[in-house]
Amino acid sequence: MLRQKTGRGGLDLRFLLALLLILFTAATAAAERRVALVIADDDYRLIRPLANPINDGEAMEGALKRLGFEVVLETNRDLRRTRRALDDFREDAKGADVALVYFSGHGVEISGDNRLLPVDADASSLAALEKTSLPLEEVREAVANTAKVGLIVLDACRSDPFAGAGGEGRGATSLAKDAADKVRPGLGRVGRAENILFAFAAAPGETAADGSGQNSPFTAALTKYLGTDGLEIRSVLTLVQQEVYDLSRGKQLPYVESGLPQLFFAASTKEQLPERERLLLAMADVTPEMRGEVEQIASDADMPLAPLYGALISADTSHLSAESLNARLREAADAFVKVRGEMTTLASDDPQVTALRRQAEEQLSLGAFDAARAKLAEAADIDSTSRKALKANFVSRTLSEAATRYLSAGAARADLDYAAAIRDYEEVLALYGEAGQSSLALDDADRQIRTLDELGKLYITVGNTAAAGRAYEALLANLEQRVRQETDPSVRRDLAVSHTKLGNVRMTQGNLPAALENYQTARTMLSELTAADPGQLEWFGDLAMNDDKIGNVLVTQGNLAGAARAYQESLSIKKELAGHEPERDDLQRELTITYDEIASLARAAGRLDDAQTAYEESLRIRLALAAKDPDDAERQRDVSVSHDTIGDLKRERDDPAGALAAYRDSLDIVERLASRDPDNTELQRDLSVGNTKVGNALKDQDNWPAALSSYRQALSQAQALADSDPDNTDWQRDLSVSLEKVAGVLAIQGDRERALKLYLDSFTIVDRLARLDPANSDWQRDLSITLSEIGMLKAKQRDIKGARKAFEDSLDIRQQLAQSDPDNATWQRDLVVAMIDYAQVASNPKAVLSEALDRTLELDRSGRLAPRYKFMIKFLQDRLTRTK
Repeated sequence: MLRQKTGRGGLDLRFLLALLLILFTAATAAAERRVALVIADDDYRLIRPLANPINDGEAMEGALKRLGFEVVLETNRDLRRTRRALDDFREDAKGADVALVYFSGHGVEISGDNRLLPVDADASSLAALEKTSLPLEEVREAVANTAKVGLIVLDACRSDPFAGAGGEGRGATSLAKDAADKVRPGLGRVGRAENILFAFAAAPGETAADGSGQNSPFTAALTKYLGTDGLEIRSVLTLVQQEVYDLSRGKQLPYVESGLPQLFFAASTKEQLPERERLLLAMADVTPEMRGEVEQIASDADMPLAPLYGALISADTSHLSAESLNARLREAADAFVKVRGEMTTLASDDPQVTALRRQAEEQLSLGAFDAARAKLAEAADIDSTSRKALKANFVSRTLSEAATRYLSAGAARADLDYAAAIRDYEEVLALYGEAGQSSLALDDADRQIRTLDELGKLYITVGNTAAAGRAYEALLANLEQRVRQETDPSVRRDLAVSHTKLGNVRMTQGNLPAALENYQTARTMLSELTAADPGQLEWFGDLAMNDDKIGNVLVTQGNLAGAARAYQESLSIKKELAGHEPERDDLQRELTITYDEIASLARAAGRLDDAQTAYEESLRIRLALAAKDPDDAERQRDVSVSHDTIGDLKRERDDPAGALAAYRDSLDIVERLASRDPDNTELQRDLSVGNTKVGNALKDQDNWPAALSSYRQALSQAQALADSDPDNTDWQRDLSVSLEKVAGVLAIQGDRERALKLYLDSFTIVDRLARLDPANSDWQRDLSITLSEIGMLKAKQRDIKGARKAFEDSLDIRQQLAQSDPDNATWQRDLVVAMIDYAQVASNPKAVLSEALDRTLELDRSGRLAPRYKFMIKFLQDRLTRTK
């Protein structure tokens, strides 16, 4: 769907200007005298003939007559008769308001001079070619001396007229040797010509296609849009440019040079342009760099350009980094290819429904998403009306409507319109529910499965984890039934992958036992599948990924030994895969992910030397990958991440100077990348995080002024990102962290009033996020941490009542999290910390601290208190001793 935005390339302003000026021009348009000379040459005697110019000339004659032009059509004229036609035109049309000359045929550039080739053009020598060709300047003079407004339209950049028997023609005389260096197919720039507009079928120095149909692509587009109501001629030609560019998949882009002193409207006003025309006008404002990216993605997907431009222009992509935007466009391309495939193969018993689906496919290929979905809605309405009216065909019509709604959802997905896609997919499921599971044929059952999978992905994308969980639960139930009915191992693999997807959702929600059960179930299935068919290397990759996820859950639960086994199993599989295909860099990158997880686990277990070894191995691989392609920003970013993790480890080893050096190595990389791509928001976020880490290392050295400076720089970068997109929850969280970092230093420096204000600003952010998705445990935890910081500061200000309220609210959140999952060691430890904080203002602090110690000892007895946190036992024992 093309949703126009203000400030985007001036599109709205262009329409407004056109509408205002048309009020003054419409009344006189009918009284204008418009004259046109149309010249069309295709039957060349000595150079390569063409197929379409006569058809093109006749099409232009008809289009111009419909717009009130007096038209003279000249076909297959030699140079003498072409000049006579120009002379007659100059004489007969003198004093006209608008004069237009259209030429269709061959055109070349000779030593920088543009020439049109009549049918007797002779390429046997340079002198012969110059003698038998018509200088474009003669056409310009004829038009300039005829009317106030001049238009010269040249479909004369056809493929090389001297190309011999190859290509599209019937054969030709080769270009003379003495002319080869001075003659170029196509036409060059003409420069601004007073009172005249030039329109070329191709860019300067480029050739244009003659076309495989009745008309050339340029003339077909020109005759289609020339009479567009309410558009000035330059906007009309923009439509022509972008139509040809789109349909040629970027190979041909018409060119316009205008010296018109006034606007010229070929037709009267109209309130609203069709969706396709609005898209073409908007496409003209896309940058050349972005055009290149769209063309590459479209080429990779073997799809038209327009649907990608439609998705790019209609979706809100201003906040995305280059990498994220590329990923979003590839997502749109993938969705388009899928829905196009469905439209091609999906049949209906109703010929009217089938016809509407085909029309929708045509509109989709043109990037007209609204029009496509309107056709599909019309088809769905036919099925809906029929199934309600005739009970006998209820099931077949219901299934047909479901299929159409599925196509509509795919069209919305290709447009990156997630809300519309979700509505359509939910309607698909409702219709399948009405039809009954037993009524579904295999194709319908497959479509139901794909619908549930797409819904899960979409709900995750929009941040609705509860709905995503319900979609994946339904998907699991569906696939479990299929597994009982079928022996195809790929169905069982789909079931395993669905368990993984549901586990991811439950992990996000903080439901670790359920997530672990999903991951382990998936692992069991994948182990059986890979044992039965060792040749399926992709399934081994699925197995390794599940091992990583199992390890992540076990780490959070405090089961470090179990996590270590899981990570080692993953590493073993990944090493084997990388050994199988050493040329695949993506497999090498996968190894670094597991090395980082093993290192993090070693840190949690207090084995800091082992952690350093694993981090350095990860860095070694990433440096090697970056050296293979120094221009790959993602590989450079991976290296910066390794420096960051090594810096974190050095901080833990009480080596703030080493940590600072590692952080600065990381920040140097990010700064170089950001200077090359200043609009990349992911890099801007990396800069903010990098400055925060540098601030942490400086704080460890008690260098408070320098730490505050780094934190403020990080805050400025985080604030800019958060302001640019208030709905980006990651950037809002980053902002809250930066606010609290600055507040922490201010509090240490004694500026508690300003520190409290920043903490309260952070609270506003994290409270909003926690309310936005109460099931998101990370956001709930963030809120509890901020409340604790506020409580600490208020306690220092001797605001005991305010401190108690903040500590109690923080404690309440952590108690709820701890109770929701007693096996989550992190949440249990968080609860202990909240109790220690609350004890400062509690009426019975000894009781609070005693409970905190009991919980810590229980964590230690169960093996879930990591070595790095064992100091908490002695800390609590000492506090209890000192507390009355």
